[in-house]
Amino acid sequence: MRRLIELLALCALAPSLAACGRPFKIKTAPGLVELDEKDDSPYEYRAIAPDGVVVAVRVIDTDDRGDLDLWTHAVILRMQQVNGYALLGTSDVTSRDGTPGKEIHFGHDEGSGRKPFVYDVRLFVAQSRLFLLEAGGTTEAMKRFAPSIDWMKGSLRVVCGAVGYPIFASHTCHRW
Repeated sequence: MRRLIELLALCALAPSLAACGRPFKIKTAPGLVELDEKDDSPYEYRAIAPDGVVVAVRVIDTDDRGDLDLWTHAVILRMQQVNGYALLGTSDVTSRDGTPGKEIHFGHDEGSGRKPFVYDVRLFVAQSRLFLLEAGGTTEAMKRFAPSIDWMKGSLRVVCGAVGYPIFASHTCHRW
């Protein structure tokens, strides 16, 4: 009887457990260290290298508003008009789970003898959310860490089936 009660309790908790954790999964490459994000941070994940290269993931609830093209255009406009970055190029990408996305490459010349800066962002629309994987740093440091950054970008999963999927219809990835 006790076994039955434990099983029923587990079944009752399973849906709430399936919704816990980050709604994505990413691996941190050697040479970078994952930071503990504060509750008021706009990022769900950030990792940094000693040279100042940062890889981060932000997740924005969209309530199914806008597609990948709309969000790509919005990011380009913001980065150019508000932040002063130059668009260096775009390319089609796919997350580790097969979700189609866009990668946008930006550059920024800091001027006054300061080093040029590179900012890359990958966008994916899934789970009624916009996933932004950002990587930035000086051009020199970004070139040096390119293999690690590319590896991390390739590890991102934005749709993950939970145990019992589709019975417990959560699309979250967990860090246990």
